[in-house]
Formats: sequence, structure tokens, C-alpha cells
Amino acid sequence: MKSFLRGRRPSPAMIVALVALFVSLSGVSYGVATGFIDSREIKNNELRSIDLRNNEIRTRDLRNNEVRGVDIRNSTVQGRDIQLNTVTGDDVREDTLQKVPSALLADSATSAGSVSGLKVIAPTTVAERGTAVTLSTHGPLTLSGECAAGSLPHLSVSTTEDNSAAAAEGSTGVTGTPDADIDDAEGHVTIAEFDGGMALRAYGVADISAFATSGKGFTGEFGLYRDSSGTGACRFHGSLSLQG
Repeated sequence: MKSFLRGRRPSPAMIVALVALFVSLSGVSYGVATGFIDSREIKNNELRSIDLRNNEIRTRDLRNNEVRGVDIRNSTVQGRDIQLNTVTGDDVREDTLQKVPSALLADSATSAGSVSGLKVIAPTTVAERGTAVTLSTHGPLTLSGECAAGSLPHLSVSTTEDNSAAAAEGSTGVTGTPDADIDDAEGHVTIAEFDGGMALRAYGVADISAFATSGKGFTGEFGLYRDSSGTGACRFHGSLSLQG
């Protein structure tokens, strides 16, 4: 009996063939049974969307910098998908932007109160006892700067239209003198001036306004600077809002 069993023992070649057959027939089943299937068990280009559970693919499953614009459906990315304060001007095509409503209004603004009605007067120096310097003219009204004896700055208004009016209100050290009836023949009428006894160098501010019966006028704010050292001089600077 023992001799018979020894005579029936399979050869090494038979054992190898049987192992190969087992592997070929049960490879996938073995993977399923063990709960592990890798790319070797999946035929190329055979895995489809329906084979993936919804909401299961995550960022860690995607290679960095591999998702492209062609992979995203048009018009599906929304504001909530973009991190706050990350979109910059370089990301926007400028020629597709429209003007905001306030900019459209600014394009057509021509009346008083618009930017075109604002006049800025750069710092202007007048020598002591020198000739008055014209700071601004609007219609019949002219605003001038003078430097009286003692380097005391004065602001004055003249007009070519009788019955004009002007006024000023000054800060400490600056006196305003309103005049409700200025005529052409009066020449320069002082409406703001430095008080006497000021320091060698002093600075003050005056709020001024003037109006002509034709409707022309201006309002503004001016700085007055006194420098009585050396030969003496006065300086003026400010801005005017022109009306009419």
C-alpha cells in the first residue's frame, strides 16, 4: 500500500502547473476576499464614474496641480468656491468692467460743486509794501493778497460790478471785515488782515466769501503767513469754490 502511494505522488512540474492555475483562476477573487484591490487588478480605461461612490473622491486623492480648467464645467465655479480676498486686479479683464454709477455722474458733472468749480491757489509770496498780487479772478470779482507795513498780510476783494459784497472770518490773530456794498470805484477792499503786534513769524487762517449781483461768487479758505525777519514778506495759499 505504501509503495502504491509513493508511486502516485505528483511531480514537481505538476505542482508548479497547479499553483499557476490556481493563481490565474483566483487572483481577483483573492483580492476581493482579502479586501485589497490595487491597480493591477483593474483593466486600463475600464473604471467609470458609476463605479465611484458619490462624494468620496477627496483632495488627497488628487495629484497637486493636476486639475485644469478643462476638467471644470463652465459657469459652475461660484463666489463661495473662492477664498476671500484672493482674487486680485491681475485676475480680472479690465476692458470688461463697467463704471460704477458715481463715476458716470462725475463724467457729466459741469454745475457748481463739481471738480471743475474748485480752484487751488498755490503758495504766493508778496514783498512788504509791494504791489498787491491777484490770487484769483471769477467774473467781476478779484481776490488779491497784499503785504502792508510790518509784513502784515491782507486779503482784499475788488469788483467791476457795483453793489457786490464780501466777508471773512479769521482765526486767532486774523480780523475779518465784511462789506455788503462794494463798488467798482472803491478798488481793493480789505476783508481779512493780520492784527498788529504779531510775532516775527505768524500764521493764520481766514474763511472768505464774495458775491456779485450777476450771480458770480466764490467761497473758500486761505492761509496767511507773516515773515517780518530780514526784508519782510507775506505769503498766501488756499482754495476757492467758484459759483455762477
